[in-house]
Amino acid sequence: MTVRSTVALTMAIAAALGVNAAHAGGRSDLVLQALQSNRDHVRGELLVQFKAGASESDIRAVRHGLGAQHIETVRDRNGRLELLKLPLGLDVSAAVRGLDGDRAVEFVEPNWVYTHSATSNDTYVTNGSLWGMTGQYGSQASVAWANNKTDCSNVVIGIIDEGYMHTHEDLVASAFTNPGEIPGNGIDDDGNGYVDDVYGWDFDGNNNTVFDGVGDDHGTHVAGTIAGTGGNATGVAGVCWKTKLMNAKFLGSRGGTTTNAIKAVDYFTDLKTRHGLNLVATNNSWGGGGYSQGLKDAIDRANAAGILFIAAAGNSAYDNDAKDSYPSNYDSANVIAVASITSTGALSSFSQWGATTVDIGAPGSSIWSTVPKASGKGKNATITSGYASYNGTSMATPHVTGAAALYASTHPGASASQIKSAILNSATATPSLQGKVLTGGRLNVSGF
Repeated sequence: MTVRSTVALTMAIAAALGVNAAHAGGRSDLVLQALQSNRDHVRGELLVQFKAGASESDIRAVRHGLGAQHIETVRDRNGRLELLKLPLGLDVSAAVRGLDGDRAVEFVEPNWVYTHSATSNDTYVTNGSLWGMTGQYGSQASVAWANNKTDCSNVVIGIIDEGYMHTHEDLVASAFTNPGEIPGNGIDDDGNGYVDDVYGWDFDGNNNTVFDGVGDDHGTHVAGTIAGTGGNATGVAGVCWKTKLMNAKFLGSRGGTTTNAIKAVDYFTDLKTRHGLNLVATNNSWGGGGYSQGLKDAIDRANAAGILFIAAAGNSAYDNDAKDSYPSNYDSANVIAVASITSTGALSSFSQWGATTVDIGAPGSSIWSTVPKASGKGKNATITSGYASYNGTSMATPHVTGAAALYASTHPGASASQIKSAILNSATATPSLQGKVLTGGRLNVSGF
């Protein structure tokens, strides 16, 4: 499509929709900028957030004006969020421009695609491999362990990622189950819209089987760093050995979408408020796409519920202050953005940074953790024993999430903002991180 025909089509869409002169909410400028930069998104799909006062006729008019088909309603409270299928030949950018300012629309954006942020007397503790817990530049979790701070069983952490192997010998003790569900009865016992979501929900596959095999190595690796069982003479130990883990799987073989990321974040917010769980944080070792007001709104809803959103800074070795990286760049109060460091305290060569947009560094290079047991190749390493070494800000992030669990367990009733402040204020000054992250330092949980 030529520039002229795109402009003409945009104007035609606006005319068909009866757009007024007022600007809609959201950040259409950032959305269009990201589209121009070729950020990955699902071709031909559009997320539309309607205003709270929009009528059914208003909503039908928007769909008709676009010539779009309704795929699903993602959320229907305080204004409906719909995922639409655009007709062939209608560019997402043109649709965004055409709807900008529509009186019934709050914001409109692509269905961005996200990927995980990894590149590719417990055995790995005693042989010195688990430097992220015990080394000079590690999190100093071993100091907390020596002070008998290993039990975070009063804390729940949500893993938003791939699935994780909840039957793994180093994770089974930390696998938490939904207290409102009766396993296997085929009934949505707690009324949250998901049947038998005992260990969580697979939003990519739209089912309750959150672990689907060796392809879920990334999610399993993340889980082990947070809560691998310590003191069992096996494998690895997480930052806090007995943390309760639940899973919202939204990353599949082709990545994950904004639509499913929103559902995953809201799933944990609802789980906390519905059951009164001490769910203090979600781990988000993924990124990609451009600005999403829909996802930011979900993160803000989590903040209102007292849930931290701990996010990977990204693996493309650039300054996030100069070039946005989402979701870590959202300015929501509950976000903690994490860079990666090596065992010598250097900023990892792949790690993104940002003096104002990235908060803290944590171990992310050559990190051993749990993976599904299988022979052959995983996405990032050979898997034979149920343990593997991966690299990435994906690996740094769960160190910080584990720290949130550890602080919450030893400070009952601490708010999300108090936990975040404790993590950032206890950072150890590190030369490689000076001027690179907000704290100028690396994670240190020794005083938790």
